[in-house]
This record gives sequence, C-alpha cells and structure tokens, in this order.
Amino acid sequence: MSMCLRVCLIGCVVLLLQPALTSAGDPIETLLKEPILDVNTTQGETIRFVAPQVPPMPACSTLAEWEAYAEQIRSDVLNNIMLRGVPDSWVEGPVNVEMLDAIPGETGYRMQKLRYEAVPGFWVPAILYLPEKLEGKVPVFMNVNGHDGKGKQANYKQIRCINQARRGIIALNVEWIRMGQLNVPGNGHGRLNQLDLCGISGLAPFYLTMKRGLDVLLSLENADPSRVGVAGLSGGGWQTIIISSLDTRVTMANPVAGYSSLSTRLQTFADLGDSEQTPSDFALYADYKQLTGLLAPRPALLTYNAQDNCCFVSATALPPLLEAAQPIYRLYGKTDLLTSHVNADPGTHNFLQENREALYGLIGRAFFPDDDTYSSVEIPCGDDIKTPEELHVPLPDDNATLNSLAIAAMQGLPETSAVPSDPVDLVKWQKDRRKLLSELVRYREYAVEAQAEAGGEVDGTSITTWRLKCDNAWSVPVVELSRGKATEAVILIAADSRASLTQAIEQQLSDGKRVLVPDLWYCGECHPRERDYLFALILQTVGERPVGVQASQLAAIARWSREQFRGAAVSVHAHGTFMTQPALIAAALEPKAIKSTHLFEAQESLKQPIREDISFEKGVNQFTFGLLQHFDIPQIEALAPSHSIVRH
Repeated sequence: MSMCLRVCLIGCVVLLLQPALTSAGDPIETLLKEPILDVNTTQGETIRFVAPQVPPMPACSTLAEWEAYAEQIRSDVLNNIMLRGVPDSWVEGPVNVEMLDAIPGETGYRMQKLRYEAVPGFWVPAILYLPEKLEGKVPVFMNVNGHDGKGKQANYKQIRCINQARRGIIALNVEWIRMGQLNVPGNGHGRLNQLDLCGISGLAPFYLTMKRGLDVLLSLENADPSRVGVAGLSGGGWQTIIISSLDTRVTMANPVAGYSSLSTRLQTFADLGDSEQTPSDFALYADYKQLTGLLAPRPALLTYNAQDNCCFVSATALPPLLEAAQPIYRLYGKTDLLTSHVNADPGTHNFLQENREALYGLIGRAFFPDDDTYSSVEIPCGDDIKTPEELHVPLPDDNATLNSLAIAAMQGLPETSAVPSDPVDLVKWQKDRRKLLSELVRYREYAVEAQAEAGGEVDGTSITTWRLKCDNAWSVPVVELSRGKATEAVILIAADSRASLTQAIEQQLSDGKRVLVPDLWYCGECHPRERDYLFALILQTVGERPVGVQASQLAAIARWSREQFRGAAVSVHAHGTFMTQPALIAAALEPKAIKSTHLFEAQESLKQPIREDISFEKGVNQFTFGLLQHFDIPQIEALAPSHSIVRH
C-alpha cells in the first residue's frame, strides 16, 4: 500500500476511533481493548476451515468396494490414530487379569471382582456378573460408562448388568478413565494430549481399556465368540462406537447418546467432544459416519434422546448417521439389522428403563432368536444395587495415570543428536530440522491481505487498526502504534488481551519503535467465545496444529510488516509462557523477516506441561503430536539465527 493511500485511509476513518480516544482512563489502553473483528469471527472461521475437511462417505456401489474401503479405514484409524507410536509392550501378549473376591450375589446371578492391565502398570477395576447356572457357551457383554463420577457403581449400569446376567449372559462392568475408582487428577481426559506430545497416541489407553476388556470376556471358558455385545451411555456410547467399529469380535452394538458426525458438531456446539472424541488427525482418515458404516452387517441399535440436556439430541445427531450407514447395510442385504430408538420419556440424557428395554429387545433378536420365552421387559432388581464400598476393587497404590504414563514416556526425549558445532554441518542440520519442525507443527506460509480499519492520533501517538487476512482463512486483528519517524518495528504478542501489553508498548514507543500488536489465533479477541478449547481440538482432528497456526500467523505478520513499512527485519517480543513456542517456531522458520525474538516469562522446556500436569484446555498450543519426540526448546532455538533469541 502506498504512503499516500495509507494516509488517505487514516483520514477517512479517523472519526471511527474517536469514542475510544476520548474515553476516560489511558486512551491507548482503552483503544487496545476495543474489538477490531466482529464477535466470534475466529470461531466462525475455524468452522469454515474445518467443515470442508470432514471426509464424506464413499460412493460404494458394490459390496467389494465397501469392504476394501472398510478394511483400509480400520487399518488407518487403528494404526495412525489409536495405536500411533505405541510401545510394543503395550499391545503384545495376552491380557494380564487378576480375579479377586466374589461379591455375595442375589438370585439368578453371582458377581466377581477383577482387575486387568490396559497398558503396563495401568490397572482397570471391573465387576463380572455371571449367570447362576453357567453351562456351555453363552453370550458375553461389555458394559462401558461415560462421564458419570459414580463409574461402575451407577445404578442404571448395575441394573443393565444384572438383567443381562439373569438372561444367561456374562456381563462385564468395566470402569472408565477418570470415573469411579479411576477418578484421580492425572487421569483427566485432557491429559491424554501429554502422551500425544511424546509421540504416543494419548487415545491408546482408552482404546486398550476397551480391547483388553473384550480380551477378558473372551478368555472365559463359557464365552461364545459369536455373541459379543457392547453398550454404554454418553462417553460409553462413544466407547461403544469406537470398539465396535474397529474390533470385529463385537457382534452387536448399542451406543446410547454418545456421538455424532463431526459435521453435526460444527453446527451443534453441544456435541463438540473432549480430547478422546476429537483426537489429532482422526478426520484425515474417517468421520463417525464411516465408523457407523463399519458396524455393518452386525446388529446395531443407535439410541438417542429427544430432549437431551447434555448433547447429541436425536433430531440432529441421528439422521446423518442413519443416512450414512443404511446404504452399507443395504449392500449386505441386512437393512433390518440397523435400527434406532428415540427416547421421549424422559427424553433427557439417560440410559433408563425404556432405553434399557430397547437394548434387551435387540439382545433377544440377536442372541436368542429362537427362544420363545425371552422377554425384553426389565427384571426388577432395585434391591440388588451395591454400594461403592461393596463394588470397590483393590488397585495398586502406584497405579499408573495418563500423566504418569506421559512422565515415563518423556524420559530420554527428544530423540535427537546434539547441535553440530561445525558451521558446515550446522547449516545442513538446520535445513533438515526446519523441514521436520515445519511438518510437525503444520506450518503454512500464509499470504496476507491487509485492510486498514481505522486510524488517528492521540497524545502524539499515531494509531492504526488493521485486519490482516491470512490465506483468506484467518482474520488477525493488529493495532499499529508509532511516534515520530520510526525506523524499526517490533511485534508484541500475548495470550491475554492486547491491553495486557500496555506497559510493554509504552516502553517500545519510548525507544522510537513502531509497535504492532496482533491477537493470534486463540488469543485475545481471537479466542472462541464459547466451547473454546473444543475448537482447538477439532482443528487438530483435521490435521492442523494450534501452535502451527499461531506461528504461521506471526511469521506472516513479520513478512507483511517488512514489506508494508519498507523496513528491515522485525523483532518479536513474546510475553507469557504459552507464547514461547509460537515465537520460537516463527523465528526458526522465518529467519529473514524476524531478526530477533525476545522472550518474557519464557517456557524452558516442552516437558513443562507434563511435569506440571497441565490439561489440554489450559494450554491448547502445548501439545503438538510428536513435537517432544524430536525437539525441546533448545533444539528449536538452535534453528533461529545465532544470538537472535533473548530471554528477559
């Protein structure tokens, strides 16, 4: 933009700044608090960015086409998502299970405490419900639960297990991570991203908890491998679709109010899921529509609630899943095996009697088709409900958590050689490592379109607000400030609002610098206004990385500044721990436009979030998959020009 045009723009819009410039208090601080973007601009842009990348169902006209596709999807999701980077010791060999005390049972069934290792050192408590008369091969059923703090003790889950056992089924009531007895801080679901940082799928403990649960059931002498069911509510519904779609040992599935398509979630924010529901890179291979199709041709009952007060309301969640899966069942000639149930009374988030009886009906059709005496009416068993103390399963005092698994995994990382001392070797090393860093953080060299939004002057400070559009995808608001003829530019970034930098801005202006203050993605006014960190998760699930978006935006601003103001390379001042990574990555990958990087309250190591047990929602740019496997802060810093990193 020419200087003449820029002055004209400022003159035309100077009146727009007058309310801010004449407000009480520090006029610059007041201006910094004024929004540049429309409300929820970044949230809307994130949705528009993600939506086209959700994979559609394939147009398979033959069964052979579908089965080839299904085999590839299962392989991709298992190897590239669930078990990515997992040590062999986590998956090799039979399940390690310990049968413990029996629990005094009631008429028609008996109960057995047990625990099993989902991964080495991570023991899962469970209760086995066994028919009183156990002869020959009988069906087995794994009952999983969702975000219910009572875990395996939840009465609606106990009733389900008792009714299965009284119908001649071996039922396993398995605890879920962060619920019931596994309800400890280090097991918060946002901690799975700590494992991601180490290059090990944080979803693996979740998946292996389910897989090993099936292993336990199928290792039993009376287990019939042709009759294996799974059911659960909410997070248990999510577990049901995951294990049932990926493990064909499951022969019948009933997910209850547990999932919807990623496309649905972008329209119905209540459906946006936590870390386990939207793992890194999942949508590069599949959506939940595909997973629903993978249930074919096995009997499946999709249960949803009409007025769900949590998530996955039937009217929005169910139709896209049926539309996706019905053609697949049609290819098998088994359209009658895909069924659905919508609960209207009470219609809230539940697995109460009506929904349970819908399950019992499916069990009868799938497991006991020739039994004329079978009934789907629930057997009353309210007096059989056990207390938490009665269901308590002893666990090792040092039982692993997601956090302790990550602490163990980070030992010896990063897996990299020392920075070469020879100048020639260093240049080659930096080139190779920059390429790797760029790939890990999904760095993009954004093109920038700049629009001056408003301009004016206050107390001798020239102020212009800008809207920068990066690759026509991301709007970045920037406030430009200067006094007199500034010959050098500095970019100031912080995770908080721009106004938090008022003192730092004043210092730079006093030093004669032109100051640019942007809000990067997820910072300041670019922070999503609702369901904030869930948008960071869904960005990751299509293959992007929050820190990569931030670093790419910062580098683009530096290039734009250099061109716009016809000056030398700029300096970056990063304030706050969570701004260390984007600043260093931008410095490493844009060494021409960024001459120096100054870090205030700097992060010393990528291991800090693991050591401090930080959950994803508290630091969305801290958990780039596999970054710690190859880099720590010193290795990233070594990619920037020599002596260009300054800590304060």
